Amino acid sequence: MALDPKIQTGLIAIAINVVFLAVIFKVINIVNQKITEKIRSQELNSPLLRFVPIIMKIIKVILVFIAITGVLQTQGYSMSSIIAGFGIGGLAVGMAAKDTLADIFGSFSILSDKVYKIGDYVKVNGIEGYVEDVSIRSTKIRDLDNFLITVPNNMAANAVVTNVSMAHKRLLKVSFGVTYSTSNDAIAKAKEVLNEIGKNHKDIHNDFTIAIHDLGDSSINIRFMGYVKTGSYFKFLKVRGEFLEQAIAAFRANNIDFAFPSRSVYIEQGDKVAEE
Repeated sequence: MALDPKIQTGLIAIAINVVFLAVIFKVINIVNQKITEKIRSQELNSPLLRFVPIIMKIIKVILVFIAITGVLQTQGYSMSSIIAGFGIGGLAVGMAAKDTLADIFGSFSILSDKVYKIGDYVKVNGIEGYVEDVSIRSTKIRDLDNFLITVPNNMAANAVVTNVSMAHKRLLKVSFGVTYSTSNDAIAKAKEVLNEIGKNHKDIHNDFTIAIHDLGDSSINIRFMGYVKTGSYFKFLKVRGEFLEQAIAAFRANNIDFAFPSRSVYIEQGDKVAEE
């Protein structure tokens, strides 16, 4: 018994679509593998490795949808009606999940622009700490108090993000206050010892500046300004501490006195003014 021409057309369309999808899926799998290998070669644990399979699955779903609508059209169903029905349903889902979709697109924006990666120290909307995870919806940041903070990717994508880990060097700015009774030779000696400390420290760039910065209420302030050869905050603190320790020891060895807050008080006694 001969099959109905309409059924025959449908079967042929199904067979063509199955072969077409099998070939396309094979190509997609190869592309997926190549992209994954390239990402792994650049960063072993890149968050992009989670997103590539999702994108490939979305592409496959779209292709299957197109194939199904093509088969249905051969059976006399209206393509425009099918698309319109899915369009209305998609709009309803989109309205209900707009925040989730915004976070997903935010994650793509963060990863494509390489705003930050796992392990970076960042500042986002007043939150700062180390990035522990970047998922489809959110970024998890471990702050210095060891609290785990979850930031929606939509918020992070639209915020001003400071990636501290991307800094190749950090500014070291320290002022040393010496007393007003310090002689010119002693001030010159203070600048000289700071210069020696800066030159001899392996983690401080040699293009630093040392100068009298200002005259304070009770001190002559000598400022050292240079850069530490690191972007790490903890290493910066270590280098700064070493620099201060050496400077304090050198000042004391050369009898250069640090200033401390002081005040001159004048007391009136009749027509005389007494100074304390």
